[in-house]
Amino acid sequence: MSDTANRPVGRRTFVLGSAAAAGTAALAGPLAPSASAAGFGWSDDGSHYVVDTGANLVFKVSKTNGDLTSLVYKGTEYQGYGGKNSHVESGLGTSTVTVGQSGSTILISVAYGTLKHYYAARSGENNVYLWTNKADDSVSATRYIVRVRAGLFLNDEPDSYTYTTSTVEASDVFAKSDGQTRSKHYSRLRVIDYDCIGWSTGSVGLYVVRSNHEKASGGPFYRSLLRHQSADGGGLYEILYYGENQTEAQRFGLQGPYVIAFTDGGAPSSSLYHANLTTPWADSLGISGYVAASGRGKVAGVGITGRNTAFPYTVGLANPAAQYWGSARSSDGWFSIGGVLPGTYTLTVYKSELAVYTGSVTVTAGGTTTLNTLAIPSSNDPGNASAIWRIGEWNGTPSGFKNADLMTYAHPSDVRAASWTGNVVVGSGTETSAFPCYLWKDVNSGILVYFRLTAAQAAAAHTLRIGVTTAYANGRPQISVNDWTSSIPSPPSQPSTRSLTVGSYRGNNHTFTYSVPASAWLTDTSQYNVLKINVVSGSGTTSFLSAGTSIDAIDLLP
Repeated sequence: MSDTANRPVGRRTFVLGSAAAAGTAALAGPLAPSASAAGFGWSDDGSHYVVDTGANLVFKVSKTNGDLTSLVYKGTEYQGYGGKNSHVESGLGTSTVTVGQSGSTILISVAYGTLKHYYAARSGENNVYLWTNKADDSVSATRYIVRVRAGLFLNDEPDSYTYTTSTVEASDVFAKSDGQTRSKHYSRLRVIDYDCIGWSTGSVGLYVVRSNHEKASGGPFYRSLLRHQSADGGGLYEILYYGENQTEAQRFGLQGPYVIAFTDGGAPSSSLYHANLTTPWADSLGISGYVAASGRGKVAGVGITGRNTAFPYTVGLANPAAQYWGSARSSDGWFSIGGVLPGTYTLTVYKSELAVYTGSVTVTAGGTTTLNTLAIPSSNDPGNASAIWRIGEWNGTPSGFKNADLMTYAHPSDVRAASWTGNVVVGSGTETSAFPCYLWKDVNSGILVYFRLTAAQAAAAHTLRIGVTTAYANGRPQISVNDWTSSIPSPPSQPSTRSLTVGSYRGNNHTFTYSVPASAWLTDTSQYNVLKINVVSGSGTTSFLSAGTSIDAIDLLP
């Protein structure tokens, strides 16, 4: 099955049952016994709290550690593989687990040190709502994983390795016999691109609907693993914090709700999507860190000028406590971002993925902060500068370069990748598509770019710019033009983990500038000047794990 972001949205109707008698267990706190729909309720089997949603879903939560140990939908068990359950991170230790019912909601609360985790069920719904509150770094909670039994959903997508066991990198990147690569990292998707992730047989669908990620890190363009499938079973993830290729510090606090949703084969109802989901029924449940809609605010902008309308624009809000984003309308740049926790945020406008404007905005509970038209200074967008020649577009991504699309769902060694070597001629019309999206010290360092200059251009000094989107092992470009060689630039701040080989080009956008003297150019205008780009670093290993960098754009200014 292809990723869900490219599928039409399927909807199903939630059927609510009639009222029936509530359970009689004594409850404490904000949850007290009350009426529920027929069949809806919970029980205690001694080891687990067992919840029947009153529809087609029954699930169990361990009273010992808060693991989700069973997910039975229409009589079929979906949960578990390899003796493992579904849980926060790789499972918590001994925890305090309690249950309560309030009307048509059942809440199971899990406390493990400073970490709090919650499961909620609503009468008549085939959904499990989850929240996780990580208060500090005393617990290494980075995800919730729903483990799914083998054989129930079959796929051979980039994030599946069911049909191969041959590794090409570490223990998590695999090669099939036909030379295609597979890894749980190869989701294709940025956070902004998807609402849910899962599988469908055509008659049954199982999905995780993501939260708004207000307590996650990395912003709207962050990529991380979302699902996997192997011979022993499958996994669906809600990433709470993922350190690989991370550009921000970890945020703490309550993340959610995210939803485990069963369907009749289509995608989950869009009413569950983070942009649409409202949970007034959870306002009084006593969930640690929960902030109701009334305690949140909104930011609205009347427009953005100075845009290049060939590109999409996104507005992001971020501070150490939370992050949000929204798309700017293509016609005028209008934007609206709701559900924002009170506070002061850095507001960033992105041209595609390149930051071109920053400001500050303060949000108050229950209020709307209205911003006048934001004007992007022309100098903030490097693409506005006139250039003698340019390879690629200044948009914060390697899009358009050779192999760029493939690299979000394949390893660089994949048989589908075009050769990483080969030189480029400016004026050929194929400058960008012939230039590799990534350069590595041990693979294709020393790529050559041929270009001609007029006599007037050759008589003057010029600035050459190379924009990068991330780097691995401090890889950065040193250039030579004909017989002139630049100094070695200092490495910019970049994530220290793998990136280029695990489906992500997203790091910290940086522009290297080189002042090339007039003496470097050839004076014969019929001859090609030769630009050589080397990757330099004292770090990295070999091949595709040698020091490398991802290219955004390269140009020569007048």
